Amino acid sequence: MPLSSQFLPMFLFALAGALTPGPNNMISAGSGAAFGFRRTLPQIWGVTVGFAIMVVAIGMGLGTLFLAIPYMHQTLKIVGSLYLLYLAWKIANAGGPGGGTTVEKPMTLLQSALFQWVNPKAWTIALSIVPAFTTVGGDDLFAEVAMIALVSGLVTFPSLCLWAGFGALLARLLSTPRQQRLVNYAMAALVALSVFMLFL
Repeated sequence: MPLSSQFLPMFLFALAGALTPGPNNMISAGSGAAFGFRRTLPQIWGVTVGFAIMVVAIGMGLGTLFLAIPYMHQTLKIVGSLYLLYLAWKIANAGGPGGGTTVEKPMTLLQSALFQWVNPKAWTIALSIVPAFTTVGGDDLFAEVAMIALVSGLVTFPSLCLWAGFGALLARLLSTPRQQRLVNYAMAALVALSVFMLFL
């Protein structure tokens, strides 16, 4: 099947994965509320780049290794969940948009990119989208994988911007220190909730 004819279904598949609630979205919303939209941009770029790299790695054969070692899935879930709980704690204790101390910092681009490798939702989406839109034994495997990575990036970045913008807007509307603390607690609770959703 020509790559051009796969663009729309691939786009819709990637969009569904990028927009629906999950660890990356909850972190973006929580970081937007706690640190502001601008300071959340490195996290957004990190997820976008990190997930695209994951798609390429899986498309080039890493996915078979992951599927061949079943305990890796549970290990990634546990490690990712512990890190998410740590991030929830950071968001709950943040000072508000533009505020914070040196201890209270949003995720960096590198941290966010590396987080994709312990993010169970990222693995699930990548392991689903790559086989769905590549041809087994096809001559255009690299082109197909590159297109999946490109489309994933095109939908991931604006989707996370929406979530971060929502968090930042909510924090601005509720501008007193007490209200901002409540927003931070609510966003931290959503991040923590995403941990429990991973085990359902």
